[in-house]
Amino acid sequence: MSTVPAVFVHGNPETDAIWDPLLAELDRAGFPRAGLICLSPPGFGAPLPEGFGATVGAYRDWLIGALEDIGEPVDLVGHDWGGAHVVNVAVSRPELLRSWASDVLGIFDPDYVWHELAQRWQTPGVGEADVAERFGAAVGTRTRSLVERGMSRPVAEHIATAQDETMGRAVLALYRSAAQPVMAGLGHHLEQAARRPGLALLATEDRLVGTDLQRRRAARRAGARVDTLDGLGHWWMTQDPARGARALTAFWTRR
Repeated sequence: MSTVPAVFVHGNPETDAIWDPLLAELDRAGFPRAGLICLSPPGFGAPLPEGFGATVGAYRDWLIGALEDIGEPVDLVGHDWGGAHVVNVAVSRPELLRSWASDVLGIFDPDYVWHELAQRWQTPGVGEADVAERFGAAVGTRTRSLVERGMSRPVAEHIATAQDETMGRAVLALYRSAAQPVMAGLGHHLEQAARRPGLALLATEDRLVGTDLQRRRAARRAGARVDTLDGLGHWWMTQDPARGARALTAFWTRR
């Protein structure tokens, strides 16, 4: 199959364990694991360096630097906030990419409204109390919370062990830097993402990343092909990794 590196970037409140089931399926489909690279954003399964701002712009620049280190154009795939970082790179540095894929294009639509939990994190005092309770809970409690929200248990057990005060600080900084109208402003440049082939992964039961209309409208503006993951939710890559792998391999091989 392709010798182009495929790079995966996860989001919140996750580590790169979120990709494990999907990468296993891609390996079985003929995309060797050695060519599948996971990048962990600072604070989310990776250290949070002193002085790192953990803002939307800081994460875009971090990803640009990591891709420059790889040294060749890649197939870039992002989930949740990782998907937003992917879009921001596609808009600003397309020469680093052969292609890109994201499951959160709807958050760049001008009509997008942040979900209730994001708005809580964006509220001073309320956000601090929420992350202290959420990430300070016992590992078993954190695991159950992730499973109840749709993540497969084996992956949730891995991720729950990494959720800590550092991740909580990164969550607050990131979401507060992205309060509207920031995302709508970034969405003004979506058309520039069409300079490289794009894929919008649309999990129909994901209620966090915009309406169906918002996601499809943003995909059209970005020039992205849409692959609908009917019946799957926010953590589609743990719910049905085989279907996710089919969507990506079809995109990579039919562009």
